[in-house]
Amino acid sequence: MMRYSEDLLGRQNADGGWSYHRGGSWTEPTCYAILALATSGASHTAEVRRAVEWLRRCQRADGGLAPRESVPESTWLTALALLLPPELDSIDRKRAEAWTVEQTGRESGWVNRLRLWMLGADSSGDSLSFEGWSWYPGTAAWVGPTAISLLALEKLEKRGRPEDGAGLRKRIEEGRSFLLVRRCRDGGWNHGSTRALGYDSDSYPETTGLALLALHGTSGPEVTQGLARGEQHLATCQSSQAASWLRLGLGAHGRTLPAPADAPGKQTVEGTPALPMHGGVMEIALAALADAAQAGRNPFLDV
Repeated sequence: MMRYSEDLLGRQNADGGWSYHRGGSWTEPTCYAILALATSGASHTAEVRRAVEWLRRCQRADGGLAPRESVPESTWLTALALLLPPELDSIDRKRAEAWTVEQTGRESGWVNRLRLWMLGADSSGDSLSFEGWSWYPGTAAWVGPTAISLLALEKLEKRGRPEDGAGLRKRIEEGRSFLLVRRCRDGGWNHGSTRALGYDSDSYPETTGLALLALHGTSGPEVTQGLARGEQHLATCQSSQAASWLRLGLGAHGRTLPAPADAPGKQTVEGTPALPMHGGVMEIALAALADAAQAGRNPFLDV
């Protein structure tokens, strides 16, 4: 974990944030870097304090967070910031929480149903019956933002939210149902569409891992099939970042996992060669978080 921390700190921008690979700072890699560093015990370092200051500048008047300082609109990244430890005092959490709870996808409207029909996608049945979360307000819901928002709201519920507890519970249940009905035919998850242009869609390893993580504590045949597909993905996965999500998701359900990598730059997956890492901030941070979860400290689930 310490080696990952050093690697992340070496990639921090002068303004306090992180880029995806190189260049200007963005909210998503900055949140994951902060989460990884905080999990390693570096919460009170000067580097993390500078990162928190950068993140505060991305919070907008409506309570949400923008993808970077130059963008005026709030997006799904608000939920990602809510996963950071509250003791960091990184953002105005109350306003960010309210923004996240209010967000819903718009796929149930007749305009979107017509669009899906014209694209050849399935616009009937249970797939549009539950409200998830979108990447951008006012658009259709997707697996990624729904999973992250669900994890954030579950933390909020565990910490005790005095107002509108029933409404919060309903949104959590809706999010879980959304994920369960958005499984692909092979049992896993892709970004959100189970059928497009008249063809059934296959799942992706990273979204399968993320969905399984968000569905921790949920059981049933849908989850069992998802876990089986996740294990298949992990056995053949060629992406370090995807393997980290799979390790996080499978581990959240108590599945036995291969040993963590012993150094940044490689990640051991049982039955396959060590996976190379290419220096991306998200890749490094997620490897650190997956190792921490495997060691018993899962920042996505711990309150």
